[in-house]
Amino acid sequence: MPALSEVLAALDALWPPERAEQWDAVGTVCGDPRAGVERVLFAVDPVQEVVEEAVRLGADLLVTHHPLYLRGTTTVAADTFKGRVVHTLIKHDIALHVAHTNADTADPGVSDALAGALDLRVLGPLVPDPGDPAGRRGLGRVCELVHPMTLAEFGRYAAKRLPATAQGLRIAGDPEREVRRVAVSGGSGDSLFDDVRAAGVDVFLTADLRHHPASEATQRTPLALVDAAHWATEWPWCEQAAAQLDEISDRHGWNLRTHVSRTVTDPWTAHAASDTSGATTDGAFAASATDHTPTNTTGAPR
Repeated sequence: MPALSEVLAALDALWPPERAEQWDAVGTVCGDPRAGVERVLFAVDPVQEVVEEAVRLGADLLVTHHPLYLRGTTTVAADTFKGRVVHTLIKHDIALHVAHTNADTADPGVSDALAGALDLRVLGPLVPDPGDPAGRRGLGRVCELVHPMTLAEFGRYAAKRLPATAQGLRIAGDPEREVRRVAVSGGSGDSLFDDVRAAGVDVFLTADLRHHPASEATQRTPLALVDAAHWATEWPWCEQAAAQLDEISDRHGWNLRTHVSRTVTDPWTAHAASDTSGATTDGAFAASATDHTPTNTTGAPR
């Protein structure tokens, strides 16, 4: 059985902490370096539900993509939800390790796992890491579909291939437009529109797209957008990361048992579709602005 320090050294070799963004909080949150490790659980979020899953599993180490304390804290009191996470982990001798932006830009990284989940052929990073002479590391990935399809078909395809969430997928663009070249970025991606346009792709799949950046992106070019849930775009990394640690374990004879949490930690739990019965074929409201349409208390057309 390897010591926690040995396993953490292997994880830091996969995702060097010095490659994380300066604002990020990666690395080990809690854990005794001398403790033995037999079971490891991978998850996106270090929330209480996942920690309790680690307890039930008998895990010695929990590896998450998102940090627990991204902005620091002055307390780990158990009457705070993050403090309760720390108390539960320590009480059950479970270490917590975080690989965030250092895993985003790794080779392979979070976007490679996302591309793999969609069976896309990766051509290279969307935003190359200037420190990588091989040109393989960086943020996001530029990819190609095995076969071209319409945007509507790609949306349905992506919805089937990604983990199910209440949000599902939102799509912007001409549904009948043919798409072949795809950019993907796990997590929030609307800061990358300049890079996406420069890559000359047909569609950009990412998460957390906001109204104004998305609107401006679609007005400037015919670029299509697919907006998935943040958690769904990053969960495939957990399976990729577990497989990477499995390979290291086999090489060293550690006999680690790795597990991937399937607990859906996306914060949105339900979805109510809009009533489109009053819309025309081009998406406009059937009633004109001058009609005396009954309104509800917010003034929105019924």
